Order: sequence, then C-alpha cells, then structure tokens
Amino acid sequence: MTRKKKEIDKLIVEEDINLIRDTASNAIINTNNVAYEARLAQIDKQKLDAQQSEDIISLKKDVEEIKKLLKKIASK
Repeated sequence: MTRKKKEIDKLIVEEDINLIRDTASNAIINTNNVAYEARLAQIDKQKLDAQQSEDIISLKKDVEEIKKLLKKIASK
C-alpha cells in the first residue's frame, strides 16, 4: 500500500506576494527565505548583544571588587 501526499491548497495573499494562505488551516505562511534567514541572524545578534552586556556588567563588578581589595591591602 502506497501513501499519497495530500495536496495542500494555497492562495497568494494579495498584499504581499511572499505570503500564502494555507486553506486547510487558514494560516498565513511567509515564503521569503531571505527575510527568514535575516530574522534568524537578527535574533542571534540580539542574543549575543545581551550576553556581551551581561559580561561587561560582570567585569565591572569584578574590577570594583579588585579595587576594594587593593585599597584594603594598601591601607595596611
């Protein structure tokens, strides 16, 4: 017994040729792969920026702690 692939009806959305509507689920699907990849890259950059900001804050705290320790040693 072979299984046949069910053909999904899709309609182009009038406002944007990169968007199609799946008539079975009524979902709108973006078919623009370049925009999709750009969005993934943007999300990755935002995550990297957030991590770098956290690292900078941590380093500032470490430097402040080192300063306090050096002042404590210098006062003895």
